[in-house]
Amino acid sequence: MNARVNEYQQPVGPAIDGWVKRPEPARTPMTGRHCIVRPVDVDADARELYDAYASAPDGRDWTYLFVGPFATLESYRDHLSQAAKTNDPLHHTIVDSHTGKAVGTAAFMRIEPGHGVIEVGHITYSPLMQRSAAATEAMYLMMKRTFDELGYRRYEWKCDHNNLRSRAAAERYGFTFEGIFRQAIVYKGRSRDTAWFSIIDREWPPIREGFERWLDRSNFDNEGNQKQKLNELIVASRHANG
Repeated sequence: MNARVNEYQQPVGPAIDGWVKRPEPARTPMTGRHCIVRPVDVDADARELYDAYASAPDGRDWTYLFVGPFATLESYRDHLSQAAKTNDPLHHTIVDSHTGKAVGTAAFMRIEPGHGVIEVGHITYSPLMQRSAAATEAMYLMMKRTFDELGYRRYEWKCDHNNLRSRAAAERYGFTFEGIFRQAIVYKGRSRDTAWFSIIDREWPPIREGFERWLDRSNFDNEGNQKQKLNELIVASRHANG
């Protein structure tokens, strides 16, 4: 197919008919069967989140985050109070629908309505949430808001290239690896090479279908064990949809 050219016969990207600036994410809850993802409420969330994170045997879950671990409730509450004030990042608490307890956090960040680009970051799952259906559903709900509600074109995931768990999670959720930005960040006195991943709007429908098939009750046995893996369902949906 011939490349599109402008009036100077130079190659340019495809036109986007009717493109307008997208809305910013609303401060409203996203509700699923396993969890509710809602803007941070310091008074309601600080103690529950601190206790949830304190249930870990050590501080390794904070290794690749810019903050933490927190030695006291007061220090964590101070951090959460600052996080709750910002619109970008827009921090959310993840509440377990079955217990009603706050068990993790995540944020929309680097929000660019004019370009239709948004990043998910500051993902901090406590041991009460890790490897649970709620952990997966929270990411699905945030993607659904991004693409279906707000009409964004690109959803990003970035992490320390050494963070193998985060990289594996991005691939499980259907993100495409785009490369390594060398010496991109300094944090906690260390240099970080950053791994970039993304999902773009035309990729979302089969990814959404894979998530919804995975989250369906029929995909779990009586003990709550998955029958089919998420990444397998996403791949199958992609193949079925060409």
